[in-house]
Amino acid sequence: MDQTSEERPLRIATRASNLALWQAYYVSDLLKQQTSERPIEIVHITSEGDRDLTSPLSEFGGLGVFTREVQKAVLDGRADIAVHSLKDLPTEQAPGLQLAGIPERGPLYDVLIFPQESEAVERIADLAPAARIGTGSLRRRAQLLHQRSDLQMLEVRGNVETRLKKLDAGEYDALCLAEAGMVRLELLEHRAFLMLQPPKVFPAVGQGALGIECRTEDSETAALLAGLSDPSTQAAITAERSLLRHLRAGCHAPIGSLSQTAGDQLTLEAVVLSADGQERICASVSGAFAEAAEIGVRVAKALLADGAGRLISETEDS
Repeated sequence: MDQTSEERPLRIATRASNLALWQAYYVSDLLKQQTSERPIEIVHITSEGDRDLTSPLSEFGGLGVFTREVQKAVLDGRADIAVHSLKDLPTEQAPGLQLAGIPERGPLYDVLIFPQESEAVERIADLAPAARIGTGSLRRRAQLLHQRSDLQMLEVRGNVETRLKKLDAGEYDALCLAEAGMVRLELLEHRAFLMLQPPKVFPAVGQGALGIECRTEDSETAALLAGLSDPSTQAAITAERSLLRHLRAGCHAPIGSLSQTAGDQLTLEAVVLSADGQERICASVSGAFAEAAEIGVRVAKALLADGAGRLISETEDS
């Protein structure tokens, strides 16, 4: 006998890292508030980025290094929905899938994390000369170098816990990580850290937000996921992803953005940098939530008019 939709488990595809699992269970809890009787299962997926823990992220071919395999699980029927960190999700929608749910955004800034038993500094300027900073992000690297060209930017891969072990073993003087991951895993409260905020350091497009995908023909699941969406976050993410799409840049390009909302109004500010941080272009546009996609396009056009296209292509060619 076929199961009804209420009896059939809703299967959530996710990467198997602690942070990805936190995100999947967070979405599971949100779904249970809407469909308390329906069972929910978590499907663990290993992504390309999880299998190769040595190559710099910038050297992976194509986009979606952390999302492709999770999306494939939904497309081939092993799962019903996919949960992603939106900063890792390419702006070009994968055929056969729809971005149906965007819950309220979490912490969105970056943080410099220091080794255990050490003290935090209050400003980037207070870091030791030629301090060794671990980060796999070109965006973080460029923005920190813009502030301090003497900093040594060192590649770091692995999950959050692995990176912290490397930090405490003395491989780095500090790590640059997303605030959201540290907060969600409750790792920030016992660490010395420096919060990195605009105008000095802008977060990535979509940072701190989750994106939930389902199959395009699955209208029942899409309606369920739409009920999880937060209007303010959705407007901000729409503007930011529109910006990135119009710049024709990938998730790992040295581009930062900040969306701020008040009432039904949105302001999007963005920066594009050269890989060495020596050049920096910024632009800002405000408008109504309903104009979110157009706001992103307008910011992108302003950046391109000031030479952002050259910086992006030079980064991709390097």
